[in-house]
Amino acid sequence: MRPEDLQVNLRPRSSWEAMELGTALLRRHAGAVWRPWLLALLPLFAALNALAWALGQPWLAWLALWWLKPALERIVLYVLSRAVFGQAPGALAALRAQWRFARPMLGGYLSWRRLGPARSLLMPVDLLEGSQGAQRGMRRRVVAGPVYMQAALLTVVCAHFELALLLGCIAAVFLFVPAEQLPGSLQSFWGLLQDGPPRWLDLCFNVAAAAALAVVGPFYVAAGFGMYLNRRSESEAWDVELAFRRLRERLLARAAPLLVVFAIGLAALVAPPVQAQDGQAEAEDVPTLPVVFGRELQDDAGFRRAAAKAYEDPLIGGKRTLVEWKPKHPATPKERSVERPAWLDALAGLVALGAEWGLWILLGAVLLVLAFTARHWLPWLRGTGRAARRKAPAAAQVDELALPETLPDDIPSAARRLWSEGRQRAALALLYRASVEAMAARTGAALPPGATEAQCLRASRQLPGEEARGLFARMVKVWQYAAYAGRLPDDAGFETLLQQSQAQWAWTP
Repeated sequence: MRPEDLQVNLRPRSSWEAMELGTALLRRHAGAVWRPWLLALLPLFAALNALAWALGQPWLAWLALWWLKPALERIVLYVLSRAVFGQAPGALAALRAQWRFARPMLGGYLSWRRLGPARSLLMPVDLLEGSQGAQRGMRRRVVAGPVYMQAALLTVVCAHFELALLLGCIAAVFLFVPAEQLPGSLQSFWGLLQDGPPRWLDLCFNVAAAAALAVVGPFYVAAGFGMYLNRRSESEAWDVELAFRRLRERLLARAAPLLVVFAIGLAALVAPPVQAQDGQAEAEDVPTLPVVFGRELQDDAGFRRAAAKAYEDPLIGGKRTLVEWKPKHPATPKERSVERPAWLDALAGLVALGAEWGLWILLGAVLLVLAFTARHWLPWLRGTGRAARRKAPAAAQVDELALPETLPDDIPSAARRLWSEGRQRAALALLYRASVEAMAARTGAALPPGATEAQCLRASRQLPGEEARGLFARMVKVWQYAAYAGRLPDDAGFETLLQQSQAQWAWTP
């Protein structure tokens, strides 16, 4: 990488300005980036959806495409890394170069580094610099150290942008629904999701997710590449180097004759004279300070005081007080008595590598088990499993009272008919409602709409007889047991309550 060939203006930038630099570079070379990006994305999307459709799990296509994003992001990084030097490759050339462009590093970014929060910043380090072993780890720390959190925040922001675009594609469908049909359409859509979406709806979701990925992915890679260029410029002082190189070019182009004349004149001035006078050697030993001040300085104490006073000025002296904590008893490093053999270090590294790969293999096995057993646990998460289907008929058996808005003229006959039809709760609800209206008419109480049983009992205290108050309290108790506890009276008890209420409230058949 030659800094003098860069097509961008190198200067000190913050991390956010560096991200904007990367997106500006993407906008300048949009065609060169999106053509190979889409040429690789569309066939991969079609193949994954066909395979997932054959397996009967369309959602696996979206998951696989999301997991393979680092392989597609190499295309964007390859194009931008050449375009920044003014050599943007063509679409077919960029695709052909992927077979050999940093192929050994792809496995890491599709496995243990796939979920790295600073992937956009560290991919240029691994794919463009080509360092190996410990040198690669050191380069990753140098480049990502001061801006790791900014790179992680870039990942979070781009993920939210993808989610917003996905939800926007789904919501855009309802923009074409007429306003009067919108509530019904939303309710039908929600019911369709609860019952299990059909395959065509899963395919539409995959298309929307791929569209969001196709739009946001290049911006994510470009912003990380801009941060990478800024960190290389900071750590290696590219801007200072370029400034000196431009200064050297200007001097060589415009001031070369002047430099020659200046060099000749300087040589003539510093050359020793051919003859020296006799008193010159003696004059060189004479102190020059009295000559400068025009008087003899016998004692330089005053000069020292003046110099010390001048250095007391904070603008000249520049002294500052630094306070730091130090331990009273600093620990002395212990010398190793026994040198650890090299084979033990190699064995420890091998065990650590095996443990790391073992954990990743275990994670992959768990993901595969979850993927192949999704047909068993996914319906249970959606609430459409066999247990939910067994409970659905029981939950759907709702005892609808279906009472008329006004009481019938013959309340006893209507209540007996409901009871004989097996609608016991409806019969008791009719008796309770008729008793409340009769009590309110006799006491003159104004009950609010939807009055509770407690409010009705308080109003019944104004009834002019103990028998009437006791009968109404009994009616409220029977209704509460039936409505809230499911405890219904037997036929004899219902008939007794009906006859007493008919006699008390004077219901005429």
